[in-house]
Amino acid sequence: MKLSFTVLLLAAASLAGWGQTAMPRMVSADPPSGKDGDVIVVTGENLDKANVAKVYLTDSVKDIPVEVTEQNGTTIKFKIPEKATGRLALEVLTVGKDAKLIEQPVKVSIEQ
Repeated sequence: MKLSFTVLLLAAASLAGWGQTAMPRMVSADPPSGKDGDVIVVTGENLDKANVAKVYLTDSVKDIPVEVTEQNGTTIKFKIPEKATGRLALEVLTVGKDAKLIEQPVKVSIEQ
């Protein structure tokens, strides 16, 4: 009886872990500032296409989509769009049925 209960618990725990999606987290941007058309390299974790559907620059009121030029698990490269200006935070749209917009602690200063 103990063995079947233990097996049942292990199976439930593995299914719960399998169903969870890794949370994207950005930690730095290089360079930390730029102008229209410049490429910014953001590093972090869980930044691949399986976790991040879209990337935005945001001032918490307006979200500006960026053109991602390269993306993998630890890096996203994007071009600064024309209409972006000021000190803006990065924001990601997660993948999945329960997709969420998550503002990241990384900011980029955009010059005109």
